[in-house]
Amino acid sequence: MAENTTIQVSRKARDHLAQVAKEHGMTLGQFVEQLAAAQPTAEQIAERVAADRQVVRDVIGLDIRDEEFDAAPDILGNIYKIAAEKVRRARGAVA
Repeated sequence: MAENTTIQVSRKARDHLAQVAKEHGMTLGQFVEQLAAAQPTAEQIAERVAADRQVVRDVIGLDIRDEEFDAAPDILGNIYKIAAEKVRRARGAVA
């Protein structure tokens, strides 16, 4: 069984959270657990970003440096452009 502890919040916040939990069919403790699980830490975010970047590198087949990812204003848009160019080149080589 999970070890429980106490957190201190204002009565207003507690009552609000308790009402929201009730509306979702949960206890306040269950609702707070769900809220906590949905909020990644900075370390978890960094791990996800690194993993996602590696997938992009592997799928597209280009060695994109982290600095290039960081400097890109629209990473997803740039990925689409790179992928489209790769497809155009492949089709041109085949045709």
